[in-house]
Amino acid sequence: MMWKALLKDDPIPWLAESDPANPGVRYFALRELLDRSEDDPEVGEARAAIMTTGPVPAILDAQYPEGYWVKPGSGYAPKYRGTVWQIILLAELGTEPNDERVRRGCEYLLNHGIAANGAFSAYQKPVPSGSIHCLNGNLLYALLRLGYAEDPRVQTALDWQARAITGEGIQYLKSGTAGPCFACSVNLGQPCAWGANKAMKALIAVPPDQRTPVMQRAIEVGAEFLLSRDPAVADYPYTERVSSTWFKFGFPLSYWSDVLETTAVLVELGYANDPRLANALQLILSKQDAQGRWKLENTLNGKMWADIEQKGKPSKWVTLRALRVLKRVA
Repeated sequence: MMWKALLKDDPIPWLAESDPANPGVRYFALRELLDRSEDDPEVGEARAAIMTTGPVPAILDAQYPEGYWVKPGSGYAPKYRGTVWQIILLAELGTEPNDERVRRGCEYLLNHGIAANGAFSAYQKPVPSGSIHCLNGNLLYALLRLGYAEDPRVQTALDWQARAITGEGIQYLKSGTAGPCFACSVNLGQPCAWGANKAMKALIAVPPDQRTPVMQRAIEVGAEFLLSRDPAVADYPYTERVSSTWFKFGFPLSYWSDVLETTAVLVELGYANDPRLANALQLILSKQDAQGRWKLENTLNGKMWADIEQKGKPSKWVTLRALRVLKRVA
């Protein structure tokens, strides 16, 4: 573990300990940081705990029998208790994909959240003008993690996602996705880096041998765009000023993004040793404390079905995010 030399101390025992409040962290630490196999008894215990303790049971308890949360429809509203946000968060937390309630939620979303263009829509009644990169990227990434990679509806949405980036065969609208290369009406028609990060997460979650040519072209466009600015500065086109959320590491992120997520995407794409990432990696390393831990600087607590950790305190989830990147870099 040569990458651990980058740390001021080793936080992995802290991440891998039994923690009823954050059982998913232990599971991911065992699998991704310690390289334990899925059939390892401790890994199995950690995976089972995700479904019985922490935020996942609270989320599933709030689900209606039909599969939605709060109210019928596409599920974008209300933030962050509607259907869309639960599917995204369940995937991030390591939820068991084969759980009947999880499947019911995914099926409801796929049956009620997709517009005529094949993409997910943010409007209560899904229409193409509500299709935006951040929403589609987040949901596609989640559905891929929850076992829906072969679903024709997911494949169609992935194709839309890729073509919306490259501009191939897509009709752009004044609202929603407004043009190629992540142009978004919410960002006054300018390319949105938050949306780019989410879209890239979804496309690179598709195994390389299963990516279509248009997906690969979209990934290349995304990498070029994210590297067109110093990720540590994050001065991507924006309506007025650089958002401070870029520099506040959090969990979960929802449609926001941060420097850590940009770096994770680019490292996954093979740019770990690219000099253009040097400042971002230095920024990430500078945020660790003496115990090799990272704080929760950005949070949705008070808005979700269950709070996750405490703002301003060392965060297992943010530390896990950082270590994933650093291990990949090494």
